[in-house]
Amino acid sequence: MTLTKPASRPVNPRFSSGPCAKFPTWSLDKLADAPVGRSHRAGVGKAKLKAAIETTRSVLGVPADYRIGIVPASDTGAFEMAMWTILGARPAELVAWESFGAGWVTDAVKQLRIEATTHTADYGQIVDMAALNYDHDVVFTWNGTTSGVRVPSGDVIPADRAGLTFCDATSAAFAMDLPWDKLDVTTFSWQKVLGGEAAHGILILSPRAVERLESYTPAWPLPKIFRLTKGGKLIEGIFVGETINTPSMLCVEDYLAALDWAQSVGGLEGLIARTEANFAEIARFVAETPWIDFLAEDPATRSTTSVCLKFTDARITDGAAFAKAVAKRLEAEGVALDIGAYRDAPAGLRIWCGATVEASDVAALMPWLAWAFETELAAQSQAA
Repeated sequence: MTLTKPASRPVNPRFSSGPCAKFPTWSLDKLADAPVGRSHRAGVGKAKLKAAIETTRSVLGVPADYRIGIVPASDTGAFEMAMWTILGARPAELVAWESFGAGWVTDAVKQLRIEATTHTADYGQIVDMAALNYDHDVVFTWNGTTSGVRVPSGDVIPADRAGLTFCDATSAAFAMDLPWDKLDVTTFSWQKVLGGEAAHGILILSPRAVERLESYTPAWPLPKIFRLTKGGKLIEGIFVGETINTPSMLCVEDYLAALDWAQSVGGLEGLIARTEANFAEIARFVAETPWIDFLAEDPATRSTTSVCLKFTDARITDGAAFAKAVAKRLEAEGVALDIGAYRDAPAGLRIWCGATVEASDVAALMPWLAWAFETELAAQSQAA
């Protein structure tokens, strides 16, 4: 049986959850002003890096007394740097409900070996954030990129907490409203919601986090690339554009272009609106379709960026093989690239809906998803 293919196609089939789609008006011409072949420590390089930091502050609404630094190795590097330099002064509450959060638990428990209590939830669920001891340091992801589950708000984090909150905010920053007064250490990569190039991370520290850095020395040795203090004082240069290692000025230029675009669509409010419009297209399709559902069980915790879906039809005999086959069909048709579930996650699809994606493209993808489902189901039946 041959099913009729939908007439319309997404203009941009890039729905990868990282690196993510470039912003709609992007072109290589946007990088023409990059100071290539120049030292990042030259005046022009420092100015570009400082502009990236301060425009990040402006778009995200980061308080003036919080430090923002550009660091190596994407969000992973930023979060590792934070854990290795700041954790250990007091017990920790480690929170995980997907693979990246689980990775932070492993590092804290098996590598740093700090005193900690671990709280976990299965894919599709979330830990009860209100039950944590915030007099301890709390380590968590805001948005579970591989599970499609996010923290609904920061309301349960007490203002008078004694511990620090460590928030991996990749896939959340620029698409969700982050409560800065509840976050002490925040990291993300610009390759997610703004579609920047890979390998650079952002580290944001509250005054309380800086105080910890300047008053506490970890028991373990720190490699140069992690060191944020010298002589017991914060290395302030890191937070004005004097990076620890050599950044790519092409990537920085690309990020500056993405920030300019972000401002042109209404800043953070506009970015959130675009993201939610994209998510709404999938939510509408799921509500009308009996054979698919969100992996996130509670509507309040469903990510609006890394949207994870599962097939629920009882006729599917091998869920993992079926989901991979559907994703492969969509890629072969050139209508959806890189939408398979993360390798450690339950079988299904993961469709990126961050701000650089157009709602019209998400809407155009949904009939193709139905076509691929029906086609693969028919092929499965015929094979049996």
